Amino acid sequence: MRALVLGGAGFIGVHLTRRLLAEGHEVTVVDDFSRGRNDPDLAALDVPVISADLTDHESFDRIPHGWDQVYLLAAVVGVRNVEKDPGRVVHVNTMVVLNALDWIRPEEKLFFASTSEVYAGGVSAGIVQVPTPETVPVMIEDVTAPRFAYAASKLLGEEAVVHMGRAKGLSFVIGRFHNVYGPRMGADHVIPELSLRAARREDPFKVYGTDQYRAFCYVDDAVSAMLLSMDKVTGEIVHIGNDEETNIGDLTKLVLRIADHDPVLDVESAPAGSVARRCPDLAKLRALTGYEPAVSLEEGVRRTFEWYRGNA
Repeated sequence: MRALVLGGAGFIGVHLTRRLLAEGHEVTVVDDFSRGRNDPDLAALDVPVISADLTDHESFDRIPHGWDQVYLLAAVVGVRNVEKDPGRVVHVNTMVVLNALDWIRPEEKLFFASTSEVYAGGVSAGIVQVPTPETVPVMIEDVTAPRFAYAASKLLGEEAVVHMGRAKGLSFVIGRFHNVYGPRMGADHVIPELSLRAARREDPFKVYGTDQYRAFCYVDDAVSAMLLSMDKVTGEIVHIGNDEETNIGDLTKLVLRIADHDPVLDVESAPAGSVARRCPDLAKLRALTGYEPAVSLEEGVRRTFEWYRGNA
């Protein structure tokens, strides 16, 4: 099987590429290397790499066809990146998906990486239940708030994949990721951020939003869900994650225990606009694919902490 990973130098992209190679598939990576070009993890995979700005329609002229699967992961992500330059988020995330849909051929099955953020506004408004199935209404809580630019860009991406995909007879799967974490995901996410500060022995130790709940999914499980979905699902939106909820305060204590660090906790409110609960209903994904998360939160956090401690 031949697979193309657009955004393959990113967090999930490298883990996905590694798994595809381990299963005997042929993989090519495309990326703009906005995270930097010195990436030993990607170099170790020894795969063909195409450097391309996917917001430029002409850049796709240099990408060959003949793929069995195309994974569209390329996007600007991370709360700090979104709040710093929401216009760039909208531009990049929108142009990448539109250009990819113009380029892809019907026989090349597409996985589009979306996000739970597309419905998070409905949770805050009290009209969306938690755990959350794929059938709930999507909602942008405040279109003028920079934080929601990412959700809006991904919602447009879903619309584009569904309607442009159907128009050209494309097979596709849309996967909404829910709090995926693991090694090499950067520092702008709660588990890596807690891990780095614990490794530095921060004391007092700031904790934000201890009244909030999340369901964290280790990246290896997310990759398993992606591969199962591409093998068994067509024309559907599926929620990808883990459905075991964890309180942020308890998560912090877990990280500190793994780090063998016992600081004074300095508890502060969650960032403005942060949803109080997020947990996927995985019934549809289970029914269609048989997916089950395999990595416990403790084991996943331990692996993540050890990686960040060794690579800080």
